[in-house]
Amino acid sequence: MMFRLRSVNSCLRRALSGGTVNTDPVMEQLQACAAEDQVLDLVGKNESKLTEHHVSLAVDMLWQFQKVKPVNVRAFEFINNHPHFATLRVLAESKIAYMTDLVLVDMLYNLIRLEVEPHDPVVQQLVSEAWLRIDGLSMAALSKFATSLKNQQLLCSTVMGQITNIVAQKLSLIDDIKILATFMYCLSYLVSPRLRDALIVKATHLLDLTDDISYTEIRKVVGCLHNTKHRNWDLLKKCDDLILFSIPKLGDEKFFWVVRLIHSTRLFSCDTKLAVKQRLTDLFNSEVNVNSSAYLFAYLVPMANQELRTRFENWTFMFTDELSSMHALDVLEALENINCSNIPLLQKITSVIQSNLHLYTVSEVARVTAAFTGLRYQNQELSSKLQNLLSLMLQHSFSLDEIFLLIRAMSALPCPQFDKRTFARLNALLPQCNLQSLKYISLYIKNCMKNDFSYHIDTPSKCAHLLENLHLCGLQRVRTHDRLDYLLNDLRLVSGEWFNEVLLEETVAKLQGMIDQINWTNVHSLADTLTRMNHPCSPLLDRIASVVLKDFDKIHYMDVYRILLLFSVLNYDPPQADELYDACIQLIVAHIDSYDLHRLISLAHTLAVTNHFPEKLIRRIFSIQFLGKLETLLPTLSAHTNLLIRRRLMELNRATCLDCPEFQVQWFHDSYFQQMNIKGVPSVDHAEQQILKILGEVLGGGNRVRSAVVTPYFYTINYECILDRDLHPLPYSEPNIEQISHTKNFHWRTRSLQDTEDELPLGAQRVALDFLNSKSFCWNARHMKGCAQMRRRHLEVLGYQVVEIPWFEWNSMELSTQEARKDYMRKKIFKEGSSGRIHT
Repeated sequence: MMFRLRSVNSCLRRALSGGTVNTDPVMEQLQACAAEDQVLDLVGKNESKLTEHHVSLAVDMLWQFQKVKPVNVRAFEFINNHPHFATLRVLAESKIAYMTDLVLVDMLYNLIRLEVEPHDPVVQQLVSEAWLRIDGLSMAALSKFATSLKNQQLLCSTVMGQITNIVAQKLSLIDDIKILATFMYCLSYLVSPRLRDALIVKATHLLDLTDDISYTEIRKVVGCLHNTKHRNWDLLKKCDDLILFSIPKLGDEKFFWVVRLIHSTRLFSCDTKLAVKQRLTDLFNSEVNVNSSAYLFAYLVPMANQELRTRFENWTFMFTDELSSMHALDVLEALENINCSNIPLLQKITSVIQSNLHLYTVSEVARVTAAFTGLRYQNQELSSKLQNLLSLMLQHSFSLDEIFLLIRAMSALPCPQFDKRTFARLNALLPQCNLQSLKYISLYIKNCMKNDFSYHIDTPSKCAHLLENLHLCGLQRVRTHDRLDYLLNDLRLVSGEWFNEVLLEETVAKLQGMIDQINWTNVHSLADTLTRMNHPCSPLLDRIASVVLKDFDKIHYMDVYRILLLFSVLNYDPPQADELYDACIQLIVAHIDSYDLHRLISLAHTLAVTNHFPEKLIRRIFSIQFLGKLETLLPTLSAHTNLLIRRRLMELNRATCLDCPEFQVQWFHDSYFQQMNIKGVPSVDHAEQQILKILGEVLGGGNRVRSAVVTPYFYTINYECILDRDLHPLPYSEPNIEQISHTKNFHWRTRSLQDTEDELPLGAQRVALDFLNSKSFCWNARHMKGCAQMRRRHLEVLGYQVVEIPWFEWNSMELSTQEARKDYMRKKIFKEGSSGRIHT
């Protein structure tokens, strides 16, 4: 440590040497100080002699002493409580007018780093003075000023907007990746799509020209991409390669920042995640400090096997009481990530979190709420405390970012209660909210209405009034956009009941009015938006296809998935469907070695839904080498992503076996269904029993229909019957599910495709009666989605005549009587059955 402090002092002497400074006794004494207490004592003894140069050096030295220390031993509290530090701040405030631009900005930056409160007079005066000089600041000074504003939570302030304008005008003058990365990170919430793209192009260029790039710059660039929800794959690849290369060389503190970055952004490759997992494992095996172990565990466990997860739960139960507030939060998030159901452990960690609630910042309270609700662990006391704390923070917060965090956290609480002050604050904030925040406010209001037991006379009217204002603000935001890129930016991550009911129609109309603005730069973002909207709009879909084909040479191979997913989910073929799929498949195959394993599976699954099976892609995925690597990769993904990829692989395996038997891909997912408990007896609710009774009457007896039938390859059919060649229902020799559902040891008997054919009498046909709920259709349309269409195709391959009962037909007024439903069933089974008969 002494050698590092001497190095710091040496640098400071060189930086401030020259002119009369070398002959200044006070300056020489400051430069000779080796610790913060010496600097502060010297300030107290020489208060009347200090110039702006002395004050600047003193503050800079205080920060440099902290900078070289580990985070957990920095002396911020000691410095801020020292009486001579108050003297130093007063002196700094009095000498602002004499400071050069660089000294002024450095002073502000260092004071913020020393955790001086933003409302402190010296900080406010420094910000005001820097703002007055803003047009004359160098780009280096301006970037440091932007960092200081960001650290004060002034991300969306007027002065930050002014900095954004200056950067847009002078971007060509920036030739330092450090300065550019700082601007990208600090301004990411304010940049327009055009400036964002210009910054990314510039960053890509500077990364190519710069040999020595620090982790800090990479972190800022990736942070910008994450905050803007922009996937510039070339820039991400550069950053990923640099991070992967640097992992073995980073110190523990910077490595932990890498881990946090990877965990929070999820933008890195499988190789990088595996390298992180290996180093985390090595660190954990050699770590003894409780809080360090907690940190390592929190980020390693989501990537670990069951043995290590069990070890983590046991360790946590033993050492929970020794955890700091921050590490307790890390552990809570890890437990949520692995879907922990260990009640004694959850009770213990919840107790620690609850006792530390007063120590958490707004963002940390939001994290606590998200983890707590994600665990679905019922603790009324903690829920109530979080509700009160979030409401209190909302009353006193003036940062829009903090406010949006609080709104999102409040909307996730299981039982929010109506609060007049909170509602009043929300009502005042509505005009400033983006669409995503409006969505969460609507969810919070509806939860309050559902869980309000106070029976206030004016509660319903206040909720209705706030909802009405919210709807108007949402519609106004959609209508006032005149640029497609800005509208898409506002619509990102917005979906769900509120959007569909209030804004869908207006948004679709607005997008159609901007159809001429659709081009290759925004077509993938529009595809994302339309996929979330889940509503087929032929003009927009046709335009996307034509733009992709027109500028296909400009489409990045990583963006192909987002485009294909749109047409796959919505089950829509544009006029040039064959050309579109051929072009996309050629691009995928040409870059097959550049995709991560799980992305290849997602691509192949999306194509399989549309009945496209590129042979090179299918054979790559079902090779032993690929599946072996995938088994290593899956534990490094989040629990949700892990399950999603496993399910997609299963569905791809099934689709390949049924649609492309010539590939001779083996079916290997029996164990998957055993793990997912698909083979157990499903529960049958009252409505299904009623339907079963109706079918029994229509078919001539309960022994002529079976419910919840599991087919080969594990599709589950609502109801099944067998019709002979004359359309007469045949009885089953085995008892129906309704007769044996009480038997605990019953297991479904699954049949092979050959068994299914052998069991049928000559000319007979199995009929699958499939009830399709709203999830099988696009929103507000009777248009079947891709996965439902694929299911129908596969049931037909398995030998079934498929009779579909859409929810909107079964629940219609026409079928309000029992007799009407019977007649409907007769027509469906016998008329549709006869129309699709295969005569033998």
